[in-house]
Amino acid sequence: MPDPRFFEDLGPAALGELATLTGAVLADAGVAERRVSRVAVLAQAGPETITFLADRKYAQALAEARPAACFLPPGLEALAPPDCAVLTTANPQGAYALAAQRLHRPRAAGTQAVAADALLEADVVLGPGAVVGPAAQIGRGTRIGANTTIGPGVTIGRNCDIAPNVTIGFALIGDRVKIMAGARIGEPGFGATAGPKGLIDIPQLGRVIIQDGVSIGANTTIDRGAFEDTVIGENTKIDNLVQIAHNVRVGRNCVMAAHTGISGSVTIGDGAQFGGRAGVADHVIIGVGARVGAAAGVMKDIPAGETWGGMPARPIRHWLKETAWLARMASRKGRGDA
Repeated sequence: MPDPRFFEDLGPAALGELATLTGAVLADAGVAERRVSRVAVLAQAGPETITFLADRKYAQALAEARPAACFLPPGLEALAPPDCAVLTTANPQGAYALAAQRLHRPRAAGTQAVAADALLEADVVLGPGAVVGPAAQIGRGTRIGANTTIGPGVTIGRNCDIAPNVTIGFALIGDRVKIMAGARIGEPGFGATAGPKGLIDIPQLGRVIIQDGVSIGANTTIDRGAFEDTVIGENTKIDNLVQIAHNVRVGRNCVMAAHTGISGSVTIGDGAQFGGRAGVADHVIIGVGARVGAAAGVMKDIPAGETWGGMPARPIRHWLKETAWLARMASRKGRGDA
């Protein structure tokens, strides 16, 4: 469920209301007054939640979740478990997004520079213009730079160094973390789907978890999770101008050079290394100790300990051989033309 430190619950809502809001058809009108209190993806669904299923391959997960209600596409209604109300719609994810907007919203920032209920331990230093939101907590010895904004409910550990012009929201941050100027932590990840009147944003209801000893470079962005959390593992070092999308899980002691881009729901093992301008497609798994060359474009999983390069990325020896062969062929063609 969305963390109450960061999100307000606006429910419960009756299924009949959600059917009208989303344009879904409630299979059994007799449950129109049944109420749900929150949305949840299948892995987190329970008896008070409404979820969605868009693909038959997740049928077992739906059966095990046993939610109160589920948005399903036409023809898959029979997959719903007993006592799960069915709302039929051509776009279950879009209906889910609208339901999420009805049931949850981010907590509002306060009107004070430092909220009355914010908790600051001893020796916290706030630079000029710094803002600390309601119920935020900052540990002993942490320094907050000028014009930095700490959002509602954010927790920052001890002996951290947060530079000027940083924004942090929807985040839990460990001890000895360094965040350089202009970084953006916890902004909503990119996600859109079709709604009744055009594209709509998919609410991002997760968090960012940054473990101890992490360094984050200037103007880097780390998006909060869409459904689950974005996690940066202990002692990982991230350069300037890196983009890490929602639901990414980065292991411990990883290194990312400038302009690296990690798409949503990527899993990165401990000790992985990324050269500058490397890019990774969504849902890819990068193995423990793997290395990704500069400007590589990773489109599929990389096994542990391997080094890949090129676009699309492949094992480094294969890429170097192909590059050398192409250079020889181009050279021969040039001599023949002469």
